[in-house]
Amino acid sequence: MTGDTRSAPGSDQERTQLPAGFRLRHEPPTNAEYVRLRAISGLSPRTPEQAAGALSSSWAWTIVRSADGGLAAMGRVIGDGTWYFHLADVATDPAQQRRGLGRAVMEDLIACIDAAAPPDPYVTLLADPPGQHLYRSLGFVDSAPSLGMRLPR
Repeated sequence: MTGDTRSAPGSDQERTQLPAGFRLRHEPPTNAEYVRLRAISGLSPRTPEQAAGALSSSWAWTIVRSADGGLAAMGRVIGDGTWYFHLADVATDPAQQRRGLGRAVMEDLIACIDAAAPPDPYVTLLADPPGQHLYRSLGFVDSAPSLGMRLPR
């Protein structure tokens, strides 16, 4: 979708335009690409076995490929497809950051949710500090008084 501008979810603004040569795709990355991009972008490392479940069991994927076909950015949605949607694994290759790729992935995933979900879906994510500015600029707010929690293993 190089050069494609679309309306941003929930606004009259235009969606982020990808730089020349980049392509937005609705497919998962390969297992090796997923493991590599998580590691180089600062997300917690995952094994190929863990990646297999993420790749096959997600509700939606959006990736961005560079002109040479390499994985430049990714993100996915997990959820039930009607009410609950959780954005996960949003990552951009450090060599490709600050080009709007992460924003394009987020806008596209939100648009997929908006197109499929009944009114008022519950859309969540866990925001590490590097992504918080982007997420807030897209309309995400802190979930207080709720607090994200996890079960360490």
